[in-house]
Amino acid sequence: MSTHGNTCQRCVVRGHVQGVFFRASAQERADRLGLTGHAVNRSDGSVEVLICGPEEARDEMISWLWKGPPGAQVEDLRCELRDADPAPGRFTTG
Repeated sequence: MSTHGNTCQRCVVRGHVQGVFFRASAQERADRLGLTGHAVNRSDGSVEVLICGPEEARDEMISWLWKGPPGAQVEDLRCELRDADPAPGRFTTG
């Protein structure tokens, strides 16, 4: 793993997480925490969230992912470490 702050976590959020502004809310939260990455809908109804930045901010984002925005019902969250070189420059949705 990189020691320069380019460590990322790829998370897959399952449950009622599409159509509830999950991606836009994740982007707002990531921007507030100074994280980069992305939030994208997957064809199976889940949302993939890549978060890159300091460990403390990533941990806070993961805690938020368990709840999501109002209307979301998160049933499962799986995250794995990834090394990003270079890390994304900003947080995007798709």
